[in-house]
Amino acid sequence: MGFKDVFKKSFLEGFTSMDISAGRIMATFLVTCALACYVFLIYRLVTRKSFYSKGFNVSLAALSVITAAIILAMQSNLVISLGMVGALSIVRFRTAIKDPMDLVFLFWSISVGIICGAGLYEVALLTCLVVTVLILVLENIPASRAPMMLVVSLSDSDKEAQILDIVKKYSRFFKVKSRNLMGNGMDMVVEVKVKEESAFVKEVSAVEQVQSASLIAHDGEVTF
Repeated sequence: MGFKDVFKKSFLEGFTSMDISAGRIMATFLVTCALACYVFLIYRLVTRKSFYSKGFNVSLAALSVITAAIILAMQSNLVISLGMVGALSIVRFRTAIKDPMDLVFLFWSISVGIICGAGLYEVALLTCLVVTVLILVLENIPASRAPMMLVVSLSDSDKEAQILDIVKKYSRFFKVKSRNLMGNGMDMVVEVKVKEESAFVKEVSAVEQVQSASLIAHDGEVTF
């Protein structure tokens, strides 16, 4: 018997088909559904988007159940497991995930399905509790004041120095991001960190030759 035969025999013996009982299937789906609903509620609780996507949240819960079913099927037979690997390897997901927190919940949902499908219900429950505590604790840690964008439209570009003097008065940190000259006028974007936002914008707007002044919060994706 050669090495190839020994390896093949040991591999097949290590991957014995197992008969999954109806009780095991029901228990897996019940626990998975319960934890999937838990993930659904936590996502609805912590999401801070202006437009809450219920469809994405529902897909998180469904994904856990589907993943658990796939794991159960893969445990039942070697041929099925190899077929699943081949079928899933050609799937390409092209939906862009812009929010990192959505990506966290996506992997969380998949992991719940995998762990429950493997029958490790205690591990799945403990994982949900630990992830929930971690998210809630880190979400409530005070963050430093995020920078904002001051967008000023000037009819006279010579007023730039006066605008920057006001910026220095309200903010220790500032950085001119862009200057767009148009004839004698200019549009200027300045990155600032200010506490008295209303007073700051009013003082900038009160400068002569200022046509408009806006203070805009950004998330790092907007470019000027």
